Amino acid sequence: MKKYEEEKYRMENIEDKIYPWVKEELRDSHALNGKNISERDTPLISFVGDLTVLLVIQRGEDAYEIIKDNMLPPDCDIERLYYKACENLARDVEFIFGHTWYGGYAVLADGHHEASSLCLRHIWDVCAQKLDDDLVIMAPSKDMVLFVPAGDEEKLGRMIEFGREAYERSEDKVSRSLMVFTKEGKELLAYDKVQH
Repeated sequence: MKKYEEEKYRMENIEDKIYPWVKEELRDSHALNGKNISERDTPLISFVGDLTVLLVIQRGEDAYEIIKDNMLPPDCDIERLYYKACENLARDVEFIFGHTWYGGYAVLADGHHEASSLCLRHIWDVCAQKLDDDLVIMAPSKDMVLFVPAGDEEKLGRMIEFGREAYERSEDKVSRSLMVFTKEGKELLAYDKVQH
C-alpha cells in the first residue's frame, strides 16, 4: 500500500485540514516531521523573493505534519492544493491586527499561521486601502508579521530594527527580508524589486 492510500493520508480525509506555511529556511520546531525538511521529498511552492510555501496537515489542536511527496497521489495538482489550503486558512484562522510600540502594525493569529497571512491577498488589500498606501511587510518568524505604510520612513526604520531582533530570537525564523504589497497593483513583491 502506498502512503497516500493509507487512511490518514487519503485526500478526502485530509483536504479540509491542509494549510500553507511560509518559510525561507526549511525547518520547523513544532511540526511533527519538521526538524529537517528536504527539497527532494517535499512539494514546495515558490513564493515571494526567497520565500517558499510548504503545505501542512493539522493532526491535532496543536500538531501539524508537513506534507511530503509520498503522501500525495501521483496525479495531485499541487497548485490546486495550495489554493484549497488558502481557502482552509481563510475559513479556519482568525487574523487580528494590532498596533506595535513603534507605531506600526502586527498580524496576530494562533502562533502557527501568522506568516501564512501572506498568502491571503484580500487581507493585505484591505489594510492597504485603509492606510491609503503601499505596505512594507516583514515576517521575521512563523508567529510574527509586521507592517507599516510604505511612506512612513521613520516607522519603517523602527520596524526593521524590531523585526531583525525578533528574527534572531525566534525558534521558527522566516525572513529578515522586506516585502511590499502594492495598493494599486494589489500584489505582494520583494521590496528590492520596487523602486522607492
